[in-house]
This record gives sequence, structure tokens and C-alpha cells, in this order.
Amino acid sequence: MNTRSPTGCPAWAQLLAHAEGRRSVHLRDLLASRKLAAEAPGVRYDFSRQRVDAMTLRLLANLADERGFAEWREALLSGKPINSTEKRAAWHTALRAGESSPREVRDTLARMKALVSNIRSEKKFRRIVNLGTGGSDLGPRLLAEALGDGALEVRFAANADPRDLERALEGADPQTTLFVVVSKTFTTPETMSNAAAAKKWGGKVFYAVTSNVEAAKQFGAGETLPMWDWVGGRFSVWSAVGFAAACAMGFDAFQEFLSGAHEIDTHFAQAPLERNIPVLMALIGVWNGNFLGAATHAVLPYSNALRLLPAYLQQLEMESNGKRVDREGRPLDYPTCPVVWGMEGTVSQHSFHQLLHQGTQIVPADFIDLSLEKVLSANALAQADALAFGTDDPGLPPYKQYPGNRPSSMLLLEGLNARNLGRLIALYEHKVFTQGVIWNINSFDQWGVELGKALAGEILSRR
Repeated sequence: MNTRSPTGCPAWAQLLAHAEGRRSVHLRDLLASRKLAAEAPGVRYDFSRQRVDAMTLRLLANLADERGFAEWREALLSGKPINSTEKRAAWHTALRAGESSPREVRDTLARMKALVSNIRSEKKFRRIVNLGTGGSDLGPRLLAEALGDGALEVRFAANADPRDLERALEGADPQTTLFVVVSKTFTTPETMSNAAAAKKWGGKVFYAVTSNVEAAKQFGAGETLPMWDWVGGRFSVWSAVGFAAACAMGFDAFQEFLSGAHEIDTHFAQAPLERNIPVLMALIGVWNGNFLGAATHAVLPYSNALRLLPAYLQQLEMESNGKRVDREGRPLDYPTCPVVWGMEGTVSQHSFHQLLHQGTQIVPADFIDLSLEKVLSANALAQADALAFGTDDPGLPPYKQYPGNRPSSMLLLEGLNARNLGRLIALYEHKVFTQGVIWNINSFDQWGVELGKALAGEILSRR
């Protein structure tokens, strides 16, 4: 597989030259004569407001080919050890492959189904409290908030600050509270301190999701569900890490969530590059960041239920691709992951859209329109058009002028449900992987978080 620097690819040099010739072209002049979109099951990706043309897309596709994208994709989907620094696979797609999933995955899903069904039918527990952090918190928290049906009260504690757990336990009864402790090693400091505090509070029943079964048993976990080395934390919501979310939404909905993601896996594996949504998302992101100089990227879901999605994607993208060396350990001389940020619309319009429209930096944006309400769709479309077109009225004073020419894409799905949320998250997962291939970095390790943890431990040991 190609592990050379992307800057040595002919397409990279061609894109640099192409970008110079496109800087003076305004989206106002491009949009009237084109429709750029791609479709996958349940999803339409409209990128007509991006500063690309047919030549841009051809050169970006050439870059993907020169980077050996097809071979890397096959390695990902077949479970080869593409996480080179940890000598592991990154086989999260196997978690949602249905009958094609490994036996251990299918067995775990069957156990989850039985446990979730009993918890929801017996009504022994009134509250589920998920104790995890990072990927063991953000994914299930997003699912539970977006799709919880109210049958159970599910809360989350992730912070070492005791107030986080206190909020999760407000109004709870130790006799009717189930704690789910999620930690691959069963040593994560934030998680284990919260688990110990939950015991001290009077917690009676603990389940564990971990690879350290013996430590979980010693802690007193009554049920233990597995985590596997070939699944990274930020890609693990499809596994037993999503147990608390499955309790919140029901197991049938959780399986729909898996099925939606599997549909995108199939699309990613089979669709040609020019119609492959996650590949297009990735390549357009590379174009904006490496050739047009954008340093940040906004995610704007027009849905209150998806208000946690930007935070989820921050970890998915920045922990995966926020790297300074390539796969061979060579320092990079080109940007990789942008800073990812955002907020739900329409609230964001009264927060930071001023900067998007009239600030000095260009911020590409993803608008996510679920067609939930006419007013939401209208606002999403209006914001995207205003960013693209701006104003062209010389009679307006400068402070009322909108320069426009600010790129954005729209992801359109029909409604918020488990299948659509699975589709949406899987799109971003494959985007992250594709960009890692282009940039020649390992998207599946996260050594940058280790030093701070080690130093904190040393500081605490001296106090």
C-alpha cells in the first residue's frame, strides 16, 4: 500500500496549480449552471455550494487513486491490521455486518438483546447510569439523547469532576439504579473514580463493558460484555459500548442503527469515487484544507435531537486525524485535520454565524437537514445560500455587505430515526478514514492523549 508523502503525487502538484486558478472564481458564478450531488441509501449529499468544478473533482479522484485508496479500503473492510502503531485492525464495520459479522459479535448482540429486553420489560430499574469517557461516553450519549423513547431514564457521567456524577444521580434510588461501567482496560481513571463513587453512594447493581473481565468481576460486576482490541473507542458505539443507548431506545431500534451503518458500508465499498458520498466528503475536505487554506470546519445539524453530534464528531475527526507525523514517523509539512466545531441550528445562527458570514477566515460547513420542520429546512437552505452567494449590491454600506463565496455542503435525510443516524455516523467514519489515506497518517491511534494523563498521575502522586 502507498505510504509515500501525498505531496509527491503528481495530482497534488496539479491541484496546487489548479487552486491558484480558482481563487478568483466566485460561487455566485458557478451555482447557476450546475448541480453537484450524490446519493446513498436514505441520504443525499449536495455539494453544489463547494468551490469545485469538474476538473477539481477529477484531480481529487486522481489523488485518491495515486494514494492507493482502493487497496487501503479493502484492508479496512477485511479487518487487516491497518493500525500500524498498535498492530491492530480497525474493524468496526464488522460490528454491523448482520449475519456476516464474526460469531463473537453475533453472540454479544444476542446477549445484549436479552439483557435490554429484560431490563425494559421487568421495570426493575428506573435509571441507567453509563460511566465511561471519550468513545465510551460520547457515542451512547448521542444515541440516547437523539433516540431515547422515555421508557427508561438513562444518564451519563464522564468527567472526573464529582459534580458530573452528582447530576447523573439526582433523584435516583440506589435500589432501582443500574450502573454500566465502560472501560476497555477497566483502569480508565475518570471512569473508575466515578464507579468507586457510585459504590460509595450505595449503588447495588453494576454491569461492565470491558476486555478486562477479571477486574470487572473483582469490582463486583454482575454482567460483563466484551470489548475487542480491533475496535477503537471512538468507533465503538456499534458494540456493547452502546448498551446504555440500547436500553434507552430499545434493541429493535439499536439494530436499525446498525443496519443503517451497514448500508453506508456497502455504499462506501461499491460506489465509484465520483458518486461515493464519504469519499466525496473526504476529498472536498482535503481540497478546502490543503489547497484553499481552511483551518476549521463547522458541523451544523438542524435538529435539537442531534445537538451533541458536533461534539461526537470532534472526537471522531480530531482524535483520528490530528497527527503531526506520517505512517513512517516523518514530520508532516502539510495540514491534516481541521478544527471541528459546531452547534445545532437555528441556535447557532444567533451565536457564531456572524463569523461564518462576515469574519476574516473562511469556514467550510456541513448543514445537516433532516426535513423535520419546514422552518428548520428553510433556515438551513437560507444560511447555505447566504454563505455561497453573499450580496452583490454596491449601494449597501460595508457593514451590510456579505462577501459570499464561502463553501458548504448539505446532507439531507428524511427524518430522524435509528437507521438514518446510523447512516449519518458511518458517513463521517469513512470520511475520516479516507482523509487518513490521503494524508498518509494512522487514523486509528491516539498517542497524543497519553502524555497529559501520565503527567497528571505524577502530579497526583506527589500530593
